[in-house]
Amino acid sequence: MSHMREKAAQGIQAGDVFTVTRTFSQEETEAFGHLTKDYNPVHYDREFAGIKGFPQLILHGLLTAGMVCEVGGQLAWLATAMEFRFRRPVFFGDTITCTVTVTSVDQRGWAKAEVVYTNQRGEVVVSAKMEGQVPRGESQEALSRRLDQGDPYNSLN
Repeated sequence: MSHMREKAAQGIQAGDVFTVTRTFSQEETEAFGHLTKDYNPVHYDREFAGIKGFPQLILHGLLTAGMVCEVGGQLAWLATAMEFRFRRPVFFGDTITCTVTVTSVDQRGWAKAEVVYTNQRGEVVVSAKMEGQVPRGESQEALSRRLDQGDPYNSLN
């Protein structure tokens, strides 16, 4: 069972930290491009990427930023706002760590978090803020019941 999902059922609090790590492939970027219809040549054309100052093709920024969706989904966090700052390019084969630090949660479950994405060299590639609603009360109880059932629709168990 997902540690993050269990924590969401117990209650997310300010100071909680959640981390996921992933290495991206060129195939994932191409699939993301097809899904979003983002065919910017910096993701597909080495000459164009070079003209833009990149030594190689780069990942779609939102593919990298989307790592926060794994954390948010496992926490059953209903995001209402996200703000991303893309600081460095991410290249195929880079290993990215996304760290979400909860900065506040009120009694209704409205929460805020700071998010930092670093590459395998410890360089910040993306920073972000997010806010929204985490499980409280009835939704927290419903999540606990799903966990008791084995969290049937969560393939990260």
